[in-house]
Amino acid sequence: MDRAIDRPLGTRQWMLLVALSVLWGGSFFFAKVAVAELPPLTVVWLRVSAAAVALLAFLRLTAVAMPTSAASWRRFAVMGLLNNVVPFGLMFWAQTRISTGLAAILNATTPLFGLVLSRFLARDERLTPGRIAGVLCGFCGVVVMIGLDALRADTEVLAQFAVLAGACSYGLAGIYGRRFRDAPPMTTAAGQLAASTLILLPLIAIADQPWMLPMPSAHTIAALAGLALLSTALGYVLYFRILAESGANNLLLVTLLIPLSALLLGTIVLGERLVAAQIGGMVLIIAGLAAIDGRLFTIASAGGRR
Repeated sequence: MDRAIDRPLGTRQWMLLVALSVLWGGSFFFAKVAVAELPPLTVVWLRVSAAAVALLAFLRLTAVAMPTSAASWRRFAVMGLLNNVVPFGLMFWAQTRISTGLAAILNATTPLFGLVLSRFLARDERLTPGRIAGVLCGFCGVVVMIGLDALRADTEVLAQFAVLAGACSYGLAGIYGRRFRDAPPMTTAAGQLAASTLILLPLIAIADQPWMLPMPSAHTIAALAGLALLSTALGYVLYFRILAESGANNLLLVTLLIPLSALLLGTIVLGERLVAAQIGGMVLIIAGLAAIDGRLFTIASAGGRR
C-alpha cells in the first residue's frame, strides 16, 4: 500500500503545490513565446534536454549517483513518455492554434482524468464524493476565472482534443509515478528528463531538422531558459517530492492552482485589476480545494456535535 495514498495535505504540501503552480503557470507563457519561432517538437526537446543537463550536472557536483540498472531506465522511459514527450508535444502543438487561456482551462481537467483513471488503475486510491465535488467545483472556478469567451473564441477542435489527451497523459503519469515514491526526487526528475531527451532526439531529427532552423531571437532563448530551468528542472523536483509525500490525486490538484497563481501574480507584481468573474472563479477554486482537503468540513462537523 502506498503510504501517500489519501494522506491529507499539510501546510508544507500546500506550499509545495503553490510553488509548483507558479513554476508551471509560467510554462504556458514561455511556451507561447518559444513556439512562435520554433517548431513545437523542437521546443519540447530543448526544454527537456536543457533541464536534464542542469539536473545531471547538479547531481554530479553533489556526488549523487544515478541508477544504472536497465529496469530503472525502463521506468524512466515510461515516465518520460507519459509526463513529458506526449503531453508537452500535444500541448505545445495545440498552443500554435488555440489561446493560452483555453489551453489552461483544458489542462485543468487533469485532476478529473486522474480521479477516473485511479479508480481503475490504482484501486487503493479512494474516489470519495467530497473529492469529486471539489475537483468539479475547482474546474468550474477555472472556467469562470478565465472566461467563457475563451471557450467560444476557438474552433480548433483537434487542438482542443490534443490538450485533453495531454491532460489524460498527465493523469496516467501521476499514477505510474508512484513507482518512484522511495527514490530521491532529484534523481527521478533527472532520469525521466534524460530518457525523454533520448526518445525525442530521432523524432526531431526526422520531423524538424533543427540544424536547418535560423538562430532564435534573444527573447525566445530567454523563454526557453525559463521553460527548462524553472518550469521543468526545478518544477519536476517539486513534482516528485509532492508525489512521494501526498499521492497522485493530491499532486494533480496543481493544475487547478495554476490559473489562480497566474492571476495573483499579475495582480501583485504587474498591478493588474481583478474583475468580478476572476474573484468569483477564485472563490470557487478555493472552495473546491477545501472540499478536496476535507479538514474544514471535519472540523465543522465535529464542532456541530459538541
